[in-house]
Amino acid sequence: MELTEINDDIEAFLIESYENLNQIEQDIISIEKTSEQREALVRIYRSLHTIKGNCGFLPFPKLESLAHAGENLLSSLRDRQLAITPTIINTLLQILDSIRQILSQIEATRHEGDRDYSALITTLTQLQSTEQPMVASAVNQQASQLNPDTTYLNHELPEVSTLTASESSQIRVNVNLLDQVMNLVGELVLTRNQVIGFSTKFKDSSFTATCQHLSLLTSQLQEEIVKTRLQSISTIWQKFPRVTRDLAIAAGKQVKVDMEGIDTELDKSIIEAIKDPLTHLVRNCIDHGIELPAERTACGKSSVGRLFLRAFHESGKVNIEIGDDGRGLDSEKLKKRAQQLGLVSAVEAASMSETEAIDLIFLPGFSSSEQVTNLSGRGVGMDIVKNNIDKINGTIEIYSQQGQGTTFKIKIPLTLAIIPALIITSGGDRYAIPQANIQELVRLEAQAVNHIEMFYDVPVYRLRDTLVPLVYFDQVLQIANSDTNLEMFSLVIVQVDNYQFGLVVDTIEDIQDIMVKPLGKQLKAQSLFAGATILGDGTVTLIIDIVGLANRSGVTAKQKQQLLIENAVKDQDQVIDRQTILLFEGPGGARMGIPLTIAFRLEEILCSAVEKVGNQDVVQSYGKILPLIDLHKVFSHSYENNLRDQTKATVAETLQIVIVSPSSELNVALVVDRILDIVEEPLIITGVSSRPGVLLCAVFQGQITEILDIEAVIRIANPHLLQLITNG
Repeated sequence: MELTEINDDIEAFLIESYENLNQIEQDIISIEKTSEQREALVRIYRSLHTIKGNCGFLPFPKLESLAHAGENLLSSLRDRQLAITPTIINTLLQILDSIRQILSQIEATRHEGDRDYSALITTLTQLQSTEQPMVASAVNQQASQLNPDTTYLNHELPEVSTLTASESSQIRVNVNLLDQVMNLVGELVLTRNQVIGFSTKFKDSSFTATCQHLSLLTSQLQEEIVKTRLQSISTIWQKFPRVTRDLAIAAGKQVKVDMEGIDTELDKSIIEAIKDPLTHLVRNCIDHGIELPAERTACGKSSVGRLFLRAFHESGKVNIEIGDDGRGLDSEKLKKRAQQLGLVSAVEAASMSETEAIDLIFLPGFSSSEQVTNLSGRGVGMDIVKNNIDKINGTIEIYSQQGQGTTFKIKIPLTLAIIPALIITSGGDRYAIPQANIQELVRLEAQAVNHIEMFYDVPVYRLRDTLVPLVYFDQVLQIANSDTNLEMFSLVIVQVDNYQFGLVVDTIEDIQDIMVKPLGKQLKAQSLFAGATILGDGTVTLIIDIVGLANRSGVTAKQKQQLLIENAVKDQDQVIDRQTILLFEGPGGARMGIPLTIAFRLEEILCSAVEKVGNQDVVQSYGKILPLIDLHKVFSHSYENNLRDQTKATVAETLQIVIVSPSSELNVALVVDRILDIVEEPLIITGVSSRPGVLLCAVFQGQITEILDIEAVIRIANPHLLQLITNG
């Protein structure tokens, strides 16, 4: 039992010490570049003091002596007795590396090891007497005579107490435990879907209400569990300024690091998987990409090279870009080098495209360096980078231009996440499309099918004066006997990068939360699918990779370019005057509309999900309680029954609602009779407001439509809700 407690103490000590080292490394790099150094020096001093103090509870005297020597040097720097010089910066980094060596040894063997650090401690002592002193005031001279520990207690103790109080609000949890909880929540989501499926077969309002509450709790639980596994990409990037500095000095280059999206969050398992690949790409950019200062100056560039790192979420994936403004890649030189190494033949090299030639750097054993150095030349690295990215079902692409630089673009799919997805059918089988890729759903009737045109050998459909290329999913799957009804089918408008295309499917079912599971080796080579999931009825469903589908279906870059040119040929005045309006049927069959800019979401809810709080009908949606406004009550003065009574008397069991957001402080749900369409047409005003709650009358699709004044509608239904906007 005592041994277990000691091991737990050592584990806690290691975790805290590594966190302190990461902070020290960032601060050392920052004081080398900035003139404001006081706060950074205080943080370094405090971190070293913490490591030294923790060693007092554990048998690590060697680490304690090294931290104490570094603390004394920091004390002189902090009190301005010494000036910061390159020698001192290098020595501080050497302290950092030595402490990390000791911690690694402790982590592996629970002992400090036999390495001798007395020479480094002697160097630290000598630096305090040999380095150039700074001009100190009388107060600083008196303070320098004080014991370092006494100085620390007099000035830093309140800050230490504050840190301790802050840390008490957090705990550390083993990642394996989080993995188990994540898997259990995934199974709970699947079970929730099954229970909701059963609820539609029974006409029991109490059971239905219980299922709705279970669905809400499950959704909230899965959101919180997913958050516990997320980490900022800064946990990786915080090491790169030090790596860049050391590599640049070793290569005789000058490099500046720019970072964007440092707060982008990823799953813990993905963070661990991409740590080494990203580090190698940074080394590759500095060693192979960025030129020497003299070479850059001769080319008209700044002598300081630029290394940039960028991270962001897009189309349901994590995108990471690492690049430089260096010399770029020469495809011809890469071909020749590959032939010299015996990786490709002359015939193969001659038939390669520029993209294929650049991808040669991913071949095992390939290196563009003629000589082996400490940084490169051994022919290992880039192939490992690609293999590690492939293991997490990611992709890596290279974009390079000679003389301008090279960019590595990594896209990581959601391999461990619970996401909303649209379930569709094609050829009798069901598939899932991540909701993040979906822009719009369209149902094509018989007369609309005849409007499909051929444009540069690509079938297109003109959707609100925009040509949308079509992809027939059954043809991509090569289903010979597809049951697709040519007289009527559904269209899923999906977004890929900066363009759209329509996916033609047999039917559209509904949107479900699904647990993304990685594909096996047999299907991993298929670029059409990004993963698989299990639906509520227990069937396995493949998740469509929209990017892979676009590439497989022949929606090429050339075709996209032609479509963009065609769509750009429009009357500029008409584009400016166009308004996008959501059309729906209101009370008495009235044709109504609201600007799409304030329409947040369209939903269909069960009547039993409507609850009453005071005099206000409400509904729970995505973890929020939304006021429910029935337009019959707003526009029909004779309507006296409340919404709950109406839903009981209505034959239909569901309500169609439009969630609108007139301000950032208020969201409400409007009950409408039927959603009609989303149109984008010039706004032709034909009349002023016809009744309270209507802003104006306009013509859309040749019919007079009442455009609602949302704030006026809310004022009629419940004026109290508008106080949220006023107070905000």
